[in-house]
Amino acid sequence: MRLLLDTCTFLWVVTGDRALSQRARELVSDPGHGAFLSFASAWEISVKYGLGKLVLPAAPDEYVAGARERHRISPLPLSEAACLKVHRLPPLHRDPFDRMLVCQALTEGMTIVTPDPQIRQYAVPTEW
Repeated sequence: MRLLLDTCTFLWVVTGDRALSQRARELVSDPGHGAFLSFASAWEISVKYGLGKLVLPAAPDEYVAGARERHRISPLPLSEAACLKVHRLPPLHRDPFDRMLVCQALTEGMTIVTPDPQIRQYAVPTEW
């Protein structure tokens, strides 16, 4: 299974936060699954950090890649196909970062690991 981590899921994985569900922890730590962090999530982290809404041990450009690599999480670039699919999503969720994750999962055949009930409303595989 190829796993696309929601932004909060990634942050909880790399910080060991107890908010991460046991199921999510098992999926991400299983070497048989590939775990990915979207460029959209990296962008979201940087935006929220810059606005003072996210505290990290270091600036995103110093922290994210190293944290991702330590946890064997691969980067997932944004594809043109995924970007051009956003307009086809029903308006169930207004968050542009989450909408992009849905499009990436649909385009790439991935499962989103997320606690977000709004993402789970889409016809996309999710786990939590």
